[in-house]
Amino acid sequence: MGASGFDTRRRALGVCLVAAFMSGLDVSIVNVALPSIREGLRATEDGLQWTLSGYALTFGLLLVPAGRLGDARSRRAIFMFGVVLFTLSSAACGFAWNMPVLIVARLVQGMAAGMLNPQVSGLIQQLFQGYERGRAFGALGATIGLSTAAGPLIGGALVTAFGPDNGWRWVFLVNLPIGIALLPLAHRLLPAPANAREGGRRESLDPMGVLLLGIGMTALLLPFVQRHQWEGAAKWLLVPAALVVLAGFVGWERIYRREPLVNLALFRKRSYSLGSAIALFYFAGFTGIFFTFTLYLQSGLHYSPLLAGLSITPFALGSASASVVGGRLVSRAGRRLVAVGLTTVIVGLSATMAATALVPGGGVGLATALPLLVAGVGSGLVISPNQAITLSEVAPEGGGSAAGVLQTGQRFGSSIGIAAAGSTFFGAVGQGWPTAFRHGLLVVLLCVSTALAAAVYDLIRTHRSSR
Repeated sequence: MGASGFDTRRRALGVCLVAAFMSGLDVSIVNVALPSIREGLRATEDGLQWTLSGYALTFGLLLVPAGRLGDARSRRAIFMFGVVLFTLSSAACGFAWNMPVLIVARLVQGMAAGMLNPQVSGLIQQLFQGYERGRAFGALGATIGLSTAAGPLIGGALVTAFGPDNGWRWVFLVNLPIGIALLPLAHRLLPAPANAREGGRRESLDPMGVLLLGIGMTALLLPFVQRHQWEGAAKWLLVPAALVVLAGFVGWERIYRREPLVNLALFRKRSYSLGSAIALFYFAGFTGIFFTFTLYLQSGLHYSPLLAGLSITPFALGSASASVVGGRLVSRAGRRLVAVGLTTVIVGLSATMAATALVPGGGVGLATALPLLVAGVGSGLVISPNQAITLSEVAPEGGGSAAGVLQTGQRFGSSIGIAAAGSTFFGAVGQGWPTAFRHGLLVVLLCVSTALAAAVYDLIRTHRSSR
């Protein structure tokens, strides 16, 4: 394809990255606005928890069905519908007059994000190949890392600029101009289905598979997202029940005669199965970093929302810059690059833990800047290269569904990581905020180390195969 074709694909990638940034931003931007929401809407702790976890829950539930729908019908159409739904639900969040309205709007907003994200990965699979695909996934990794890490900074700036009464509303309303601008660009730049006249491919969408996966994932995620609000141990009975339903889903997918929701043959490819495991465990740690550090800074050291966001910025800068480099190197270095990245994350977070012990008190934000920058660089060498390797053997026509499964694992990992790190953190608060943060960070390091073990195992297997 000529230069003009490459320019068109690059502009299409830009549209996808803006949508990925917008949906990723809303995972973390709301954290610093919670005190303002509590005051403005007289919210209870349950309401605030659902404002955060409801988005994550519906986000994770829609990834696989939406990826399958985009593969089977039209990625562009599902992408545009997701943008419309995300924009409207963001407006509903911003203008919410009570907590029930805000919670329902956040649930819908999470559904829209779950529709958008697998289309982005599927479109990258469709538009790019080889070295170019690695670079495109590098740009996506930079976008994901930057949006997740920059959320507290942008949220803090908006709350500070517009005041505690209305600042939280602008955390949501900032999405409106972005969504309005994206729609015409998506229609013009994103590729239509190859057989657009027939309205796209018409394979079965496997409704029974969708139902079983939805019930299983809801039951599996709900105890984690409601771990503080749902008292008692009864909620954990949902976990074995969920595993039974998910086992039924796997059995159904094996016997389904038409094209299944999830192609289980993907997991027989080492690149996909190990890549999915690395993503799950790394995101369990990756998300827990921001959760515990923000709590420590704002609740323990009384940092303002803006200052807490600024303290996390080094991680975001390191992650964004290294993701671009990682995307260029992954075609040559492969899984070795991911292993180096995970090792760098462990070194950076260990140094962060040491910095909080050596410089206690209000100077923590400055003392942890360099260690977090190092950890962020490592993160940039993990997320996008791992995604490129994991999807490298997936056919483009199944890219959305495969990416949906991968991202569902990431969302589940995030829920487990926040639950584990958060429970450890709160359990140690009685020993002091610095100690609580370091205990939470140990959980994060355990998750990242598990991801590193999977990467090393893949390298050993690859080395033995080559010999």
